[in-house]
Amino acid sequence: MGLVGVQGDGNGEMALSLGSKNKYKRMDSELSDDFEDDASHHHHQLGRKKSTRKYVLACAIFASLNNVLLGYDVGVMSGAIIFIQEDLKITEVQEEVLVGILSIISLLGSLAGGRTSDVIGRKWTMAFAAIVFQIGAAIMTLASSFEVLMIGRVLAGVGIGFGVMIAPVYIAEISPTVDRGSLTSFPEIFINLGILLGYVSNYAFSGLSVHTNWRVMLAVGILPSVFIGFALFIIPESPRWLAMQNRVEEARSVLLKTNENDKEVEERLSEIVAAAGISNGEKNEEKAVWRELLSPSPSLRRMLITGFGIQCFQQITGIDATVYYSPEIFHDAGIVNKSKLLAATVAVGVTKTAFILIATFLVDRVGRKPLLYVSTIGMTVCLFTLSISLAILGRGQLGIAMALLCVCGNVAFFSVGMGPVCWIVTSEIFPLRLRAQASALGAVGNRVCSGFVAMSFLSLARTITVGGTFFLFSLFSALSVAFVYKLVPETKGKSLEQIELLFQNHNEWDGSEMELGDAQHLVHKA
Repeated sequence: MGLVGVQGDGNGEMALSLGSKNKYKRMDSELSDDFEDDASHHHHQLGRKKSTRKYVLACAIFASLNNVLLGYDVGVMSGAIIFIQEDLKITEVQEEVLVGILSIISLLGSLAGGRTSDVIGRKWTMAFAAIVFQIGAAIMTLASSFEVLMIGRVLAGVGIGFGVMIAPVYIAEISPTVDRGSLTSFPEIFINLGILLGYVSNYAFSGLSVHTNWRVMLAVGILPSVFIGFALFIIPESPRWLAMQNRVEEARSVLLKTNENDKEVEERLSEIVAAAGISNGEKNEEKAVWRELLSPSPSLRRMLITGFGIQCFQQITGIDATVYYSPEIFHDAGIVNKSKLLAATVAVGVTKTAFILIATFLVDRVGRKPLLYVSTIGMTVCLFTLSISLAILGRGQLGIAMALLCVCGNVAFFSVGMGPVCWIVTSEIFPLRLRAQASALGAVGNRVCSGFVAMSFLSLARTITVGGTFFLFSLFSALSVAFVYKLVPETKGKSLEQIELLFQNHNEWDGSEMELGDAQHLVHKA
């Protein structure tokens, strides 16, 4: 019947009929091709997104390895000093100097690190830091006297100073905006991991002879710096440093590896080039960096107050004293046995490391300031409670339990906010041309305050008691709440170049001060 119908209607309809079918077939084919192209593109983008995140994550981890050295030194010295004192017969003053000198000397490394990283690059500054620390750690391990031990301690301090200031800067400069906060918190994670490893090392090797155990404890600290040598073959140079050197194509190549799409790469590159002063010939007209830091513009002055201030508050609230001298704190609370003292410090290390992971998860979701509020308020409560507990409860089971609870609570709240966010904010807020050296100034403030607290804690505790010392720390912690409210803006979700504009725009700065009040107002309206 179909054949008769075709003959009756003629060849024209036949041709039309076949033409219509071909048209539909072509449309179906085109839709199918478009769908396949979209699916292929989506699959490609998904694959690139995964590979990019893995690459940036690996860079952040390797760049943070130097921070394990600082953490390990802080943790291991809290236990090793007990055996060093017994083996080398050092005095209490020498003990304070030995513990605190690393923080003081590390400021030299931090100061030199800013300029060094501008000259040789962020990547090779990290390598130099690892080499200097290895030499210092080897000398400490073989030391036969207090004087030789101090030489090794000084070198280790310089290496740590370099490493501590450059890691957050490097990670902030290679990270995509959306993940920058969590990735820049990695150095603090690795400091905490190092502290925990130091505590574990103390406990593990405490059974060896007094002449040997502290040497083994210090020698183990060399291992993380060995891995940094391997890391240099994997991590790239900072794209922002490359742009400062007018190596724009190399900067683009790195951005292609660390960002998920080409459009974002070009946008980010144009911002970086403009910030570096290359696109409009500003580079050679800028004032010398240190001259600009010493006579800052209003916006730069606000950046310096924020960056330097938050670094100082991180330390004058007594976190390093809590970590370095936790055995003395627990001894004052009533724990006498050395093994039990070291076991209690392991609990502190586990708590500190666990809570830093919470901060890493939340910092790019809830923002920097909410975490700082929770952290500073919680630390104030814990420090005040610890001071009251040590002063009133005395040496008993309840006193021991309260001391352990308050010390663990203090380090937990510190790790949730003030610990990582301090370094995140400092690495984010400064202009590209000043970032390394301005961040170095912040690190200097951090190390000076850390050294002052570490070198004066025992003397201060003998004068006003351990409880009185922690009451003083609680007052500083209360001040830090006001500092965060008034002088720290929210930087979540902004590119480094946008953050620079935030400080230049005074109205936006004033608006950022009202974030807590605005949040409360919204809650009441709801």
